Amino acid sequence: MSTCDIKIWCTWALAVTHEAGAYTEQKFNAEKTGGEPVIPSPNLDTDLVMACNCLADVLIKAYKNSIKMQIDIARYSKLISPKNTGHNEEKEEKLLERCPPGHEGTKLVDKPATIINVSGTIIAWYLPDTLTETT
Repeated sequence: MSTCDIKIWCTWALAVTHEAGAYTEQKFNAEKTGGEPVIPSPNLDTDLVMACNCLADVLIKAYKNSIKMQIDIARYSKLISPKNTGHNEEKEEKLLERCPPGHEGTKLVDKPATIINVSGTIIAWYLPDTLTETT
């Protein structure tokens, strides 16, 4: 493969990736707001459109299944540093006292969900089985 072939392939791959991402975002937003159906670009093949549709569906399921936690993630992030490894028990205890996890015990999450902190910000997305061999 020549350098020119590689550049053309990379440019094509980036363009298709951009279009697939834009289509998925538009489909997610339309589903979230009850907007008009979104028509995919003719540059996207059927398998890719189907994968984008599946991704948008999982994102919607997660968005509608929010788990609220009484944790202030902004405050927590100010209290930790890159040097926190999670292995210093004394530091971990102090951090736990100042920023309790905001939930009772352990909760098993087995379907798409978003984790929302005390201010209503999504702090995590759980998207099981989203990435497949097709995507």
